[in-house]
Amino acid sequence: MPTLPSDHPSERDPHEFRRAAESFGSDAGRYDRARPRYPDAVVERITAAGAGVGAPEILDVLDVLDVGCGTGIAARQFRAAGCTVLGVEPDPRMAGLARQSGLDVDVATFEAWEPAGRRFDAVVAGQAWHWVDPVAGAAKAAQVLRPGGRLAAFWNVPRVPPEVAEAMAAAYQRVAPGSPFDVRAMAKSPLDGYQALSAKAADGIRKAGGFGEPEQWRFDWEHAYTREAWLDQIPTQGAFTRLPPDELAQVLESTGAAIDAMGGGFTMPYVTVTVTAPLRREP
Repeated sequence: MPTLPSDHPSERDPHEFRRAAESFGSDAGRYDRARPRYPDAVVERITAAGAGVGAPEILDVLDVLDVGCGTGIAARQFRAAGCTVLGVEPDPRMAGLARQSGLDVDVATFEAWEPAGRRFDAVVAGQAWHWVDPVAGAAKAAQVLRPGGRLAAFWNVPRVPPEVAEAMAAAYQRVAPGSPFDVRAMAKSPLDGYQALSAKAADGIRKAGGFGEPEQWRFDWEHAYTREAWLDQIPTQGAFTRLPPDELAQVLESTGAAIDAMGGGFTMPYVTVTVTAPLRREP
């Protein structure tokens, strides 16, 4: 999950924090192992759109472009649903791990990526669109989508139990005072921060032009975490990827103690928020 900069939304937006985006590959294997997958309903709804709203038929195979594909978590889910998938990923370490599972990945930022004439039925971004300039990214998506194709950016929004979130935030503030990342938001209303990301994405789609009016889809689900599984995920989150080992250990120790006090595990409610719009068909 992205931990939002404390001044968001203002002069500095998440796509300006490229160093954080590029830090996830420092432990690509952990990222792939620990990060949650996306609800099947998200993949099903995007693929069911076929070639877009009002398409005369559903395509047998969708060509999907996965922006910021990382280690291929979402890409593998779309491939399992029968799609052909190309990933675009700026971190060669993450791209390398994605390729190990048989995915095709181009190493580039999406804004600088060269499509070389390739076209797609869907451009998707799981947990990544906030690292892309929202207007330039939507304009690039419009260039590579077939008429009626769909842009869909989605985020998993966890509602971390207050005891766990507060322990994480307090430890982080001790070891990284003055950080631009607002870990405290996890203990408050995380959905509010993602609504800001969603609004920014929708506004970028409108400004880029060529799309229908953006929609927001919402999917509610749950995931059970053991103490070990949640502590394994913490170092993959943007605020923590660049902490020195001794400081990270303090965050993990404090968080682990909070989970122990809850009985050694918890069930996390998630909301997957999706911002999506079809490319308008030519008259």
